Amino acid sequence: MPSPRHGSTIIPTLSYRDAPAMIDWLERAFGFHKQAVYMDGDVVLHAQLTFGSGMVMLGSANKDGDWARLMAQPDEIGGRSTHGVCVVVDDADAHCARAKAAGAAIAIDIADQHYGGRGYAARDPEGYVWWFGSYDPWSEDETA
Repeated sequence: MPSPRHGSTIIPTLSYRDAPAMIDWLERAFGFHKQAVYMDGDVVLHAQLTFGSGMVMLGSANKDGDWARLMAQPDEIGGRSTHGVCVVVDDADAHCARAKAAGAAIAIDIADQHYGGRGYAARDPEGYVWWFGSYDPWSEDETA
C-alpha cells in the first residue's frame, strides 16, 4: 500500500464557478493555505489548499473539461451535495466562530458528538458542505 511522504493518500476535490474568490474565502473562513495555484487567465486549472497535514484540490467549474463534466454544483441539484469534506480541527468552537464571522452558513450547529469530539457543518458560498470537528479518528485516545 502506498504511503505519502506528507499528508494523506486521499485528497477530496471540488470545482467552483468562481474558484479564485473561493480560494481566498477558504483561506479566510476555514483556515486553509494555498500550496499551489495554476491559472489560465481567470480560470483555476488546478489548486492545492492545505490544512494541517490534509489537502483539498480544486479548480474552476468548466463543463467542457473531462473532470468537470462528471460533477454537479450544489445549486444545480437543489442545494444538496453529493459529497462532503471532513476536517479535523483543534478547537471546533473557535473554528466555528471564525467561519461564521466570514459568512459561512452553519448547516448543523456545533455540538458534542456521540462518537467523541465536538463539531459542526457549514456551507461555503457555492453550497458545498464541510464538516469541522475535534474528533480525530487517527488518535489512539479517540479509537481506544
